[in-house]
Amino acid sequence: MIASVLHLDRKAVTALRITDPYSLHRIVYSLYDDVRSDAEKKASKSSGIQYADMGGDFDARRILLLANREPAKQVKHENAYYGEVQSRPVAGGFLDHNRYRFKVIINPTRRDHKSRKLVAVKGREDICQWFCERSQASWGFQVLRRYLQIGTIKVQRFTDKNNRLITLGQAQIQGELLVRDPEKFRQSFQQGIGRARTYGCGLLQLVPVLDSLFD
Repeated sequence: MIASVLHLDRKAVTALRITDPYSLHRIVYSLYDDVRSDAEKKASKSSGIQYADMGGDFDARRILLLANREPAKQVKHENAYYGEVQSRPVAGGFLDHNRYRFKVIINPTRRDHKSRKLVAVKGREDICQWFCERSQASWGFQVLRRYLQIGTIKVQRFTDKNNRLITLGQAQIQGELLVRDPEKFRQSFQQGIGRARTYGCGLLQLVPVLDSLFD
């Protein structure tokens, strides 16, 4: 796995017309070779690409990237190059720890059993409960509830390349986790968690926590 950071200055953000989640998705995916066939795309095979928009200020923007291949060094657009990408391999043994601090931008949804439609999970308490349940059932880790924080919650609406209206709920979550199923946890890190990963959700940002005598 290759971890990268895309740095964009104000000029690049303007030139690349980054205004919503789809426009950012378009720029991120342009950095990587397209290795999937049309059949694999129709079958929803993973792109192997994850990212998280870390925002910025008036002068700059930063996007975290994680993929199973290396990205280009700059964004090419209309015969010009923008931004700077810094990359390095994920260190061997990085996923072998038992405890991590984490941050993630997640799309909190569940499927209604009767209608089979996706329904947004709303409110901090409900999102907290949903995330704790999903983490153990599907993602290979247990959340330490006393450290869990639900940050910014927002809904974005934008159109995709087929001019379809997309409504995307996002919640910023951080805290600490304990690995309960190492194989599932590894898969969660490598592929992302939850839905809307195409639009910048699901990238687990991890920092190992060393054992402490005073915890």
